[in-house]
Amino acid sequence: MGISEHIIHPIAPVYDKHSRVLILGTLPSPASRAVGFYYGHKQNMFWPLLAGLFGEPTPADVAARKAFALRHHIALWDVLKEGDIMGAADSSIKNAVVNDFAPIFKLADIQAVFCTGKTALKYYNEFAFLKTQKAAIYLPSTSPANRAAQMKPEFMAAWRRILDFSA
Repeated sequence: MGISEHIIHPIAPVYDKHSRVLILGTLPSPASRAVGFYYGHKQNMFWPLLAGLFGEPTPADVAARKAFALRHHIALWDVLKEGDIMGAADSSIKNAVVNDFAPIFKLADIQAVFCTGKTALKYYNEFAFLKTQKAAIYLPSTSPANRAAQMKPEFMAAWRRILDFSA
């Protein structure tokens, strides 16, 4: 059993007035915190998957990833503002505090909210839905820990739903 660490979310949300899709994780992983951007683990499939969906090369660095997201009308953030977590294990989260999504919804015309992973969806549904009034759509995790599920056709089918809202 690892040691729990209290994390206060260190990465600003990515969005602008053209954002139509909001993709939410739970809390940034140690790798994401180290690079200062979302889905920063080298084996995480998030960026290669999105690049494939949009028929583009995988963005290689933080600036390219941010530009990619905004160009495709995608806002990025996490459900939680802070919490206690062991490593990157969402199942270990305790003392969770949910982010305030009002600034994003006030500026952007968010058409769909997607949560990457069951824990993100759980926290969003329990603590954010009543305020946003936008139902979240579950997306299977792109984490290296979810590699077996990523080989199934339903994994890609779930992620393709983003295309319905991002144009």
